[in-house]
Amino acid sequence: MAEGPLLRADERLSRAVEGRGPNALTEFLADLGNMSVALPALAAAVGYALWRGSRARALGVVLAMAAVPALVVPLKSWIARPGPLTAETGYYPSGHAAASMMAYCGAAVLLCAYVRARLVLPAALVLTAATGAGLVLRGYHWPLDVLGSWCLCALLLLLLSHRPAGRDSPPPRASRVRAAPDR
Repeated sequence: MAEGPLLRADERLSRAVEGRGPNALTEFLADLGNMSVALPALAAAVGYALWRGSRARALGVVLAMAAVPALVVPLKSWIARPGPLTAETGYYPSGHAAASMMAYCGAAVLLCAYVRARLVLPAALVLTAATGAGLVLRGYHWPLDVLGSWCLCALLLLLLSHRPAGRDSPPPRASRVRAAPDR
């Protein structure tokens, strides 16, 4: 990631798209990955899930979000990839792209149980993609910085969504029916 053919391809792609689009819009999109924007969105979904009684799932999403900096920061240090507009290192993977994906998709995981999944999940994916596009178009990150973060977070979300049913899962339909008294 810090040198070689992937870096050269990333540089070419970045040069081709950097600075495209209206500055105000691309800056707004990049800002969707700031913790001051992404965390309140996730907090609202966590609060709603807790209110609805989904404690285990809410805890899982919160732990997954907490895992993001615990994974991203050491990776940035270890890989030491320079940024597109600077010689400084620590740009791969993108923390902003990771924060946006975990916050918006994590919120979608929580809300899908209560609202139409066909609305919530696409909205989360659009916000995540918009953040990545803003980061690349503004020149804050290379495209692969964003893609690497998405792959890392997709793994975390897959682990989260394939957890065994917890105590806050509704009981199976058959157990909701009262049994007939014994004769």
